[in-house]
Amino acid sequence: MPSLFRFLAILAILGGAVFAGLFALATFVQPTQREMSVTIPAGKLQPGNK
Repeated sequence: MPSLFRFLAILAILGGAVFAGLFALATFVQPTQREMSVTIPAGKLQPGNK
């Protein structure tokens, strides 16, 4: 039984570390904004062509 508790404790610690890392990335890293352009094929602009 002690090995089960040790295993669950290790899983909880690893899960907490992963959660803390994700939280830190989401909180402290700011994404950079840039302009985006998308090329649309001419066939999609004409309603008669399918």
